[in-house]
Amino acid sequence: MSTSGRRVTIHDVARNAGVSITTVSHALNGKGVVAEATRQRVLDAASSLGYSADAIARGLRSNRLGILGLVIRPLDTLDSYLPVGVDYFVRFAGAAAVAALDRGFGLMLVRDPTTGSVPGIALAVDGFIISDPVGNDPVIGLLKRNGIPLVSVGRDVERPDFTDWIGTGTVADAAEVFAHLLDRGARRVALVAGTDANAWNADSEIAYRSWCAGRGQKAIVYREDERSGESGGRIVAEAMLQSGEPVPDGIYCLTGRHASGLQARLWESGITIPGDVMIVAGSDSEQTRSSTPAITSVDLSPEETATAAVNFLLSRLDGDSRSGPPSVKNVLRARESTDRPVV
Repeated sequence: MSTSGRRVTIHDVARNAGVSITTVSHALNGKGVVAEATRQRVLDAASSLGYSADAIARGLRSNRLGILGLVIRPLDTLDSYLPVGVDYFVRFAGAAAVAALDRGFGLMLVRDPTTGSVPGIALAVDGFIISDPVGNDPVIGLLKRNGIPLVSVGRDVERPDFTDWIGTGTVADAAEVFAHLLDRGARRVALVAGTDANAWNADSEIAYRSWCAGRGQKAIVYREDERSGESGGRIVAEAMLQSGEPVPDGIYCLTGRHASGLQARLWESGITIPGDVMIVAGSDSEQTRSSTPAITSVDLSPEETATAAVNFLLSRLDGDSRSGPPSVKNVLRARESTDRPVV
């Protein structure tokens, strides 16, 4: 429901739910006696309008609190906020905290604030960094409706009007990976992407299909839920083995955990790495480094990316609306899984 671009108020919620302001307050704060049906109607109205009831988040918005918020969207969809072996997010959050401290701010890591499990105080910050938003991300929508400044790491693929995002080098990474595989003799390259509706998956596939079209190769794309981890990589490998087609001799697998499981299953089937098949992971992780053989991977430069995101957000908070977002260059870490002589 439109509120003409202004911040949603408790009056809007009361009007939408058809109750008094006092009833809204009691329903949202768990005070007083409110019928369950009425309480649910108020909660539904608040949710649909994007209303946050926290008085601190609203009352102090005009002043600097010295706190930045960080929402890491992939962790909201994974099975754990500490996915085994995935150190990118820990490195990113740690670097963001240090960068914020260096500029005189604290950093608060927040779960998806659009869910009912997050207290309103979570919005009591000066601005937010959103890492890897999903398409038409409800978190971006919530923050924009409440007038809270934000920048994102990676674009919202369904929100072209939102431009305060840092490019993560996805297209350049894909080009470097494909060149690396071709230089070492690969002639039929496949892409294994995740299922999250974010720019990393979308832009990687766009870059891959464009590359295939330029070479006259039929695109070979597999998708697997990021939550499936190494077992998901085994599922993809099994699909390749059962496809009736030769297993691709080069595989770009975006998720490190998938890459590790995929390689292990192919190895068990008698396929040698890198002799028969070369594998590159789009995200470095403990699994890619400790696999046998170790897997060539893209180091997504979380420290540099986090620092750039903090500085970009603070420039926006300081009123700088002209300078564009910074860019970050990632690093391809060549390991044994592609250790063939350059052709």
